[in-house]
Amino acid sequence: MQAFFDIFDIYLLEAVVNGILLGGVLALLALGLNLIFGVIDVTWICYAELVMIGMYGMYYLVQVFGLPYWLAAPIAILLVAVLGAALHYIVIAPLLTAPPINQLLATGGVLFILQSFATVAFGIDFRNLGIRLPVLALGEMHLSYARLLSFAAALIGMLVVYFFMTRTFTGTAIRAISQDRQIMSLMGVDTKRIYLITSALGGALAGLAACLLVLQYDVHPFVGLSFGPITFLICVLGGLGNFVGGFIAAFVFAEIISLGGLFSDLEWGYVLAFAFFIVMMFIRPAGLLARRS
Repeated sequence: MQAFFDIFDIYLLEAVVNGILLGGVLALLALGLNLIFGVIDVTWICYAELVMIGMYGMYYLVQVFGLPYWLAAPIAILLVAVLGAALHYIVIAPLLTAPPINQLLATGGVLFILQSFATVAFGIDFRNLGIRLPVLALGEMHLSYARLLSFAAALIGMLVVYFFMTRTFTGTAIRAISQDRQIMSLMGVDTKRIYLITSALGGALAGLAACLLVLQYDVHPFVGLSFGPITFLICVLGGLGNFVGGFIAAFVFAEIISLGGLFSDLEWGYVLAFAFFIVMMFIRPAGLLARRS
């Protein structure tokens, strides 16, 4: 009986650690979506589909063109950054003064366009990058090097964004516009340029997430459905536009999913995460870090 509890404790610890590793990538996705909402005040429903395009980009760069992973990754990040900027220029910019429902419908339409494009262009087959990383064994606990690498890269990416936002003029302008759009435009700041840079930066974060997720998951036209809804719920639970709240919510959701997968299966982990979100919307509808009135 004691041996059973010892093993159970190891499995529990492994699930907790895996939840932390998953939380790093989810926090990266939430950061990109929160950045766009906090500055432009538009929620991109199609954000996860940018990740899907980035994953396909990585697959073709590595498997078809034969580029090494370390060289393909920055190209894919740049590709998705350009796609994010193009999405803003073509779809979002003309709708900045439109009602929020119009903006949501427009980005929802882009979601279906990208999914349909990927289905026609790439087919519905599941494709794998073909890179097999070893597993780190710590006694009875086993951790995937792919998840460890993804967690480390996600943290580095978030730190780079933090220093960009706090140490550069453009980053300072982005933070200022997120706090007061009207005053910044009166002070001569080119808000259109800042919006475009923000969209490109959000796309770059989606591209980085794609480079990390493609090490762990197969890519197919609907892979965005695995990350899109949970990313949106994380942002809402943390408070849309609230970077710290989104960071905390990402790890909370990741632990619920991981521990749910330990006691039952991964699908039940997602069910528990959605149930937790619904309950929290009754308790703190404005987000985890919202001030009580």
